[in-house]
Amino acid sequence: MANIRSVKGMVGLVTGGASGLGRATVERLVKLGGSAVILDLPSSDGQSVAQSLGDRCAFAPADVTSETDVKSAVSLAREKFGRLDLAVNCAGIAVAIKTYNPKKDVVHNLEDFTRVITVNIAGTFNVIRLAAREMGTNEPDADGHRGCIINTASVAAFDGQVGQAAYSASKGGIVGMTLPVARDLAPLGIRVVTIAPGLFSTPLLAGLPEKVRTFLARQEEPISAWALIALKNGKEGGGN
Repeated sequence: MANIRSVKGMVGLVTGGASGLGRATVERLVKLGGSAVILDLPSSDGQSVAQSLGDRCAFAPADVTSETDVKSAVSLAREKFGRLDLAVNCAGIAVAIKTYNPKKDVVHNLEDFTRVITVNIAGTFNVIRLAAREMGTNEPDADGHRGCIINTASVAAFDGQVGQAAYSASKGGIVGMTLPVARDLAPLGIRVVTIAPGLFSTPLLAGLPEKVRTFLARQEEPISAWALIALKNGKEGGGN
């Protein structure tokens, strides 16, 4: 695995940081010497997770689709840790519904589709834009870098399965906006990358049958490590 010690001393904002991929990313960031702000819903375990990780972790109860909430989370990073270097977008929701089920004569609920798109695409962009503004105030390092934003898409963006129309569309949207956002922010020295994990065990998949969960647990890989490797590789590789 690549050396990722470069995150030492960095301050990261991690959405969905109370569980799953987000929590694993927070734990790894703190373990490697960084500081983290967990941005997650008020009903999440964010406060207890932050307390368990000590003084270099804080909790910001927030909804990623709320401008006010995300602004408060960004402000917390600045007030508690002095800056914001990294934003990792892990928050997301999913539904498993066929476009049309002829056996039950049921069509996909438009409200459910819209909710997934709003949280996963608009929520991700909301965090990107507000984090970028804060990172833009950082003094550039020797290479001109001010920060890095890492988004989470999914293999479903490229190979969606039955019942994944909403989820696949939302993750495809994240993939689609990555390059233009990277080009927008490149002049500021802010890098933007997106990872597309496959299946692994998180609360999002907790409703699956036990046999499926057992299989996924055997297939799990340390995705949180790859998120931080993306930060280092982006910094050293000269690309967005």
